[in-house]
Amino acid sequence: MKTPANLTVVLKLLKKYYPEAHCALVHRNPFELLIATILSAQCTDERVNQVTPHLFEAYPDAKRMSNASIEDLELVLRSVNFYRNKAKNIKACAQSLVEKHKGIVPEKMGQLIELAGVGRKTANVVLGNAFGIPVGIVVDTHVARLSRRLGWVQAKDPVVIERKLCTLISKKNWIQLSHELIFHGRQVCKARNPSCQRCFLFEHCPKKGV
Repeated sequence: MKTPANLTVVLKLLKKYYPEAHCALVHRNPFELLIATILSAQCTDERVNQVTPHLFEAYPDAKRMSNASIEDLELVLRSVNFYRNKAKNIKACAQSLVEKHKGIVPEKMGQLIELAGVGRKTANVVLGNAFGIPVGIVVDTHVARLSRRLGWVQAKDPVVIERKLCTLISKKNWIQLSHELIFHGRQVCKARNPSCQRCFLFEHCPKKGV
Protein backbone atom coordinates (compact mmCIF):
# COMPACT_ATOMS: atom_id res chain seq x y z
CA MET A 1 0.00 0.00 0.00
CA LYS A 2 1.49 3.29 -1.12
CA THR A 3 2.29 5.81 1.61
CA PRO A 4 1.01 9.36 0.91
CA ALA A 5 3.88 11.70 0.05
CA ASN A 6 2.79 14.25 2.67
CA LEU A 7 2.31 11.79 5.55
CA THR A 8 5.64 12.13 7.37
CA VAL A 9 5.82 15.92 7.24
CA VAL A 10 2.17 16.35 8.25
CA LEU A 11 2.62 14.07 11.26
CA LYS A 12 5.68 16.06 12.34
CA LEU A 13 3.88 19.39 11.96
CA LEU A 14 0.80 18.21 13.88
CA LYS A 15 3.02 17.07 16.72
CA LYS A 16 4.92 20.37 16.66
CA TYR A 17 1.87 22.64 16.69
CA TYR A 18 -0.30 20.58 19.06
CA PRO A 19 2.06 19.24 21.72
CA GLU A 20 -0.68 19.47 24.35
CA ALA A 21 -3.44 17.85 22.28
CA HIS A 22 -5.60 15.72 24.55
CA CYS A 23 -9.07 14.29 25.08
CA ALA A 24 -11.48 17.20 25.50
CA LEU A 25 -13.92 15.22 27.65
CA VAL A 26 -13.28 16.02 31.30
CA HIS A 27 -12.94 12.84 33.34
CA ARG A 28 -11.20 11.49 36.42
CA ASN A 29 -11.33 7.76 35.78
CA PRO A 30 -12.26 5.16 33.12
CA PHE A 31 -15.91 5.01 34.20
CA GLU A 32 -16.39 8.77 33.80
CA LEU A 33 -14.67 8.72 30.42
CA LEU A 34 -16.83 5.83 29.23
CA ILE A 35 -20.07 7.56 30.21
CA ALA A 36 -18.95 10.95 28.88
CA THR A 37 -18.01 9.42 25.54
CA ILE A 38 -21.40 7.73 25.23
CA LEU A 39 -23.03 11.11 25.88
CA SER A 40 -20.81 12.86 23.32
CA ALA A 41 -22.37 11.06 20.34
CA GLN A 42 -23.93 13.75 18.09
CA CYS A 43 -23.26 16.32 20.81
CA THR A 44 -20.39 18.71 21.51
CA ASP A 45 -17.78 17.90 24.12
CA GLU A 46 -18.42 21.33 25.64
CA ARG A 47 -22.06 20.49 26.28
CA VAL A 48 -21.16 17.10 27.75
CA ASN A 49 -18.61 18.74 30.06
CA GLN A 50 -21.33 21.07 31.35
CA VAL A 51 -23.55 18.12 32.29
CA THR A 52 -21.15 15.48 33.62
CA PRO A 53 -20.11 17.24 36.85
CA HIS A 54 -23.71 17.07 38.07
CA LEU A 55 -24.14 13.55 36.71
CA PHE A 56 -21.05 12.14 38.41
CA GLU A 57 -21.74 13.97 41.66
CA ALA A 58 -25.04 12.12 41.88
CA TYR A 59 -23.84 8.84 40.33
CA PRO A 60 -20.06 8.52 40.80
CA ASP A 61 -19.76 4.83 39.96
CA ALA A 62 -21.39 2.05 38.01
CA LYS A 63 -23.34 0.67 40.96
CA ARG A 64 -25.05 3.94 41.81
CA MET A 65 -25.73 4.76 38.18
CA SER A 66 -27.20 1.31 37.62
CA ASN A 67 -29.69 1.97 40.43
CA ALA A 68 -30.70 5.41 39.16
CA SER A 69 -34.18 5.90 37.75
CA ILE A 70 -34.47 6.77 34.06
CA GLU A 71 -36.47 9.85 35.02
CA ASP A 72 -33.70 11.17 37.27
CA LEU A 73 -31.05 10.53 34.62
CA GLU A 74 -33.15 12.29 31.99
CA LEU A 75 -33.49 15.30 34.28
CA VAL A 76 -29.71 15.66 34.49
CA LEU A 77 -29.17 14.98 30.79
CA ARG A 78 -32.00 17.04 29.32
CA SER A 79 -29.66 19.57 27.65
CA VAL A 80 -27.81 16.79 25.80
CA ASN A 81 -28.93 15.71 22.33
CA PHE A 82 -31.06 12.52 22.40
CA TYR A 83 -31.00 12.59 26.19
CA ARG A 84 -33.80 10.05 26.61
CA ASN A 85 -32.02 7.38 24.62
CA LYS A 86 -28.70 8.21 26.25
CA ALA A 87 -30.23 7.96 29.72
CA LYS A 88 -31.34 4.42 28.89
CA ASN A 89 -27.94 3.56 27.45
CA ILE A 90 -25.83 4.77 30.36
CA LYS A 91 -28.09 3.01 32.86
CA ALA A 92 -27.93 -0.22 30.87
CA CYS A 93 -24.17 0.21 30.47
CA ALA A 94 -23.74 0.67 34.21
CA GLN A 95 -25.89 -2.38 34.90
CA SER A 96 -23.72 -4.51 32.60
CA LEU A 97 -20.57 -3.22 34.28
CA VAL A 98 -21.94 -4.26 37.66
CA GLU A 99 -23.33 -7.62 36.55
CA LYS A 100 -20.52 -8.73 34.25
CA HIS A 101 -17.41 -6.79 35.28
CA LYS A 102 -17.78 -6.12 39.02
CA GLY A 103 -18.39 -2.44 38.27
CA ILE A 104 -15.03 -2.04 36.56
CA VAL A 105 -14.58 -0.80 33.00
CA PRO A 106 -13.01 -3.63 30.96
CA GLU A 107 -9.77 -3.11 29.06
CA LYS A 108 -10.68 -5.19 26.01
CA MET A 109 -12.36 -4.03 22.80
CA GLY A 110 -14.64 -7.07 22.60
CA GLN A 111 -16.00 -6.54 26.10
CA LEU A 112 -16.45 -2.80 25.68
CA ILE A 113 -18.48 -2.97 22.47
CA GLU A 114 -20.92 -5.34 24.18
CA LEU A 115 -21.95 -2.50 26.50
CA ALA A 116 -25.03 -0.39 25.70
CA GLY A 117 -24.23 2.74 23.71
CA VAL A 118 -20.65 1.66 23.00
CA GLY A 119 -19.32 1.26 19.45
CA ARG A 120 -15.80 0.92 18.18
CA LYS A 121 -15.10 4.67 18.33
CA THR A 122 -16.15 4.93 21.97
CA ALA A 123 -14.16 1.83 22.85
CA ASN A 124 -11.07 3.29 21.17
CA VAL A 125 -11.49 6.53 23.14
CA VAL A 126 -11.66 4.64 26.44
CA LEU A 127 -8.86 2.19 25.69
CA GLY A 128 -6.52 4.91 24.45
CA ASN A 129 -7.20 7.66 26.96
CA ALA A 130 -8.10 5.75 30.11
CA PHE A 131 -5.69 2.84 29.74
CA GLY A 132 -3.10 3.94 27.17
CA ILE A 133 -3.90 0.93 24.99
CA PRO A 134 -3.64 1.65 21.23
CA VAL A 135 -6.05 -0.89 19.78
CA GLY A 136 -7.11 1.43 16.94
CA ILE A 137 -7.52 5.06 15.93
CA VAL A 138 -10.49 7.15 17.02
CA VAL A 139 -12.27 8.25 13.84
CA ASP A 140 -14.72 11.06 14.57
CA THR A 141 -16.04 13.57 12.03
CA HIS A 142 -12.86 15.70 12.23
CA VAL A 143 -10.48 12.76 11.78
CA ALA A 144 -12.54 11.40 8.89
CA ARG A 145 -12.77 14.79 7.15
CA LEU A 146 -9.10 15.70 7.53
CA SER A 147 -7.90 12.24 6.51
CA ARG A 148 -9.78 12.64 3.24
CA ARG A 149 -8.73 16.27 2.77
CA LEU A 150 -5.07 15.37 3.25
CA GLY A 151 -5.41 12.60 0.68
CA TRP A 152 -4.75 9.75 3.08
CA VAL A 153 -8.07 8.01 2.48
CA GLN A 154 -11.00 8.24 0.10
CA ALA A 155 -13.54 6.25 2.11
CA LYS A 156 -16.34 7.72 4.20
CA ASP A 157 -17.00 4.67 6.36
CA PRO A 158 -15.24 5.23 9.74
CA VAL A 159 -14.28 1.56 10.02
CA VAL A 160 -12.65 1.59 6.60
CA ILE A 161 -10.90 4.88 7.40
CA GLU A 162 -9.58 3.51 10.68
CA ARG A 163 -8.29 0.36 9.00
CA LYS A 164 -6.44 2.38 6.35
CA LEU A 165 -4.97 4.83 8.86
CA CYS A 166 -3.73 1.98 11.03
CA THR A 167 -1.77 0.62 8.07
CA LEU A 168 -0.21 4.03 7.41
CA ILE A 169 0.52 5.26 10.94
CA SER A 170 2.90 3.72 13.45
CA LYS A 171 1.01 2.17 16.36
CA LYS A 172 2.85 4.35 18.87
CA ASN A 173 1.14 7.40 17.31
CA TRP A 174 -2.41 6.05 17.10
CA ILE A 175 -3.73 7.61 20.31
CA GLN A 176 -2.17 11.05 19.92
CA LEU A 177 -2.86 11.41 16.21
CA SER A 178 -6.62 11.53 16.70
CA HIS A 179 -6.24 14.32 19.30
CA GLU A 180 -4.01 16.32 16.97
CA LEU A 181 -6.37 15.99 14.01
CA ILE A 182 -9.37 16.89 16.19
CA PHE A 183 -7.57 19.98 17.52
CA HIS A 184 -6.69 21.02 13.97
CA GLY A 185 -10.21 20.36 12.73
CA ARG A 186 -11.74 22.48 15.47
CA GLN A 187 -9.27 25.35 15.37
CA VAL A 188 -8.22 25.66 11.72
CA CYS A 189 -9.53 23.16 9.18
CA LYS A 190 -13.23 23.57 9.93
CA ALA A 191 -15.84 21.83 7.83
CA ARG A 192 -17.63 24.90 6.48
CA ASN A 193 -14.93 27.56 6.49
CA PRO A 194 -11.43 26.09 6.63
CA SER A 195 -8.84 28.77 7.47
CA CYS A 196 -6.41 27.81 4.71
CA GLN A 197 -4.66 31.19 4.88
CA ARG A 198 -3.37 30.46 8.38
CA CYS A 199 -2.94 26.70 8.12
CA PHE A 200 0.55 25.35 8.75
CA LEU A 201 -0.35 22.36 6.57
CA PHE A 202 -1.35 24.49 3.58
CA GLU A 203 1.54 23.63 1.28
CA HIS A 204 1.15 19.93 2.04
CA CYS A 205 -2.61 19.77 1.51
CA PRO A 206 -3.90 18.34 -1.81
CA LYS A 207 -7.11 20.34 -1.44
CA LYS A 208 -5.64 23.66 -0.33
CA GLY A 209 -7.98 26.52 -0.97
CA VAL A 210 -10.88 24.24 -1.87
